[in-house]
Amino acid sequence: METVTTDLLLFWLFVMIFISAFFSGSETGMMRVNRYRLKSIANSDDPKSSAAKRVQDMLKRPDRLLGLILIGNNFVNILAATFATVIAERIWGGMGLLIAPLLLTIVVLIFAELTPKTLAAIYPEGIAYPASIILKPLMTLLYPFVWLINVIANGLLSLFGVSTSDIDDEKLDADELRAIVTEASPLIPKRHQKMLLNILNLESSTVEDIMVPRREIVAIDIEDEWDDILKQLADSQHTRLLVYSGEIDNPLGFLHARTLINLSSHKALTREILETAIREVYYIPEGTPLHTQLLNFQRKKERIGTVVDEYGDIQGLVTLEDILEEIVGEFTTDLAADSEDIINQADGTLLVDCSVTIRDLNKTLDWEMPTNGPKTLNGLITEYLEDLPERGFGFRLYGYPMLVVKADEQRLGWVRIYPEHYRDPEAD
Repeated sequence: METVTTDLLLFWLFVMIFISAFFSGSETGMMRVNRYRLKSIANSDDPKSSAAKRVQDMLKRPDRLLGLILIGNNFVNILAATFATVIAERIWGGMGLLIAPLLLTIVVLIFAELTPKTLAAIYPEGIAYPASIILKPLMTLLYPFVWLINVIANGLLSLFGVSTSDIDDEKLDADELRAIVTEASPLIPKRHQKMLLNILNLESSTVEDIMVPRREIVAIDIEDEWDDILKQLADSQHTRLLVYSGEIDNPLGFLHARTLINLSSHKALTREILETAIREVYYIPEGTPLHTQLLNFQRKKERIGTVVDEYGDIQGLVTLEDILEEIVGEFTTDLAADSEDIINQADGTLLVDCSVTIRDLNKTLDWEMPTNGPKTLNGLITEYLEDLPERGFGFRLYGYPMLVVKADEQRLGWVRIYPEHYRDPEAD
């Protein structure tokens, strides 16, 4: 070192700091790059696809990549410290041994750590792509050292029950996907974003959440008078009707209006013709998640089914359209105006049928009442009060003042809700 001039040492010191900045920026850029965008570019005809494939290949083993970067970074930092110490000792003598670490720490922190890492965090692809050109052959050159370091490091990790063979950054759970869709809101139209989130939410909902309750099912009793059946067919607004014999728990099948029209196009409709048009009942076990049922409808080529409990009793009816509406929204423009269960009053209050489901209530009015308990407003009120209130009883449910308008001994009928007097329950 004595034969090397101070100017040359300064030159090599700056070179070491520059190389250290390269390794620091490369580390952040490679780790910060978006893996899914990287995969998309690598599989496309983009001019950057070769660079993306190179980065993607190196990220398959992040432990080796980090080992390479850290070997290089620590080596040049130690060299830089050696050069700085010699230079400082020549300039300030013995005091240089104290001054060199202080000055070098500031220089390395600013120029070889903070600045390049901040730049790489902002432009990860812009740093990762060109850096991989150098890191790839460097990995081949230094592979024995990288392998040895990784063996030692991985051995230490195994003592704590950590295995690098479990490394897999390609998988996302539902919550992470929701976060990605939410954060991508400036890039995705709001309606599309809502549809994507609704698809992810299908797994947390079951057929009971959207089914038409048993008592509201429009069905035909094959044992009724023929004139009554004809009148019911003429007045029905549904294209598919459940047909049963005697009681609804004895279903015969579903009747499709189009099939009925085709069969009766050349002759008068009779009970015998109607019976030949009945299709077999498709049963859906209660508790079936919506995303599973959507696939079941597709696989079995069905569009409607009855929800049954463990005893085989019919609990409700679900259609393919009901599930699709959970994704794209209702096929109407003003939900509150079209709802028969929620009626807007002139004074700003709402007259609500207590049989309405909590999900429909939240969706129609954009409320956030809990859906993890009772399915209907009637159940939510009775659970909250632990009693069946009488007509004229007033209470506040999750911040909304309510007044019982109609009730009998078995269930609540209608309640009046005063949305303008809502009070945050957490503020009480």
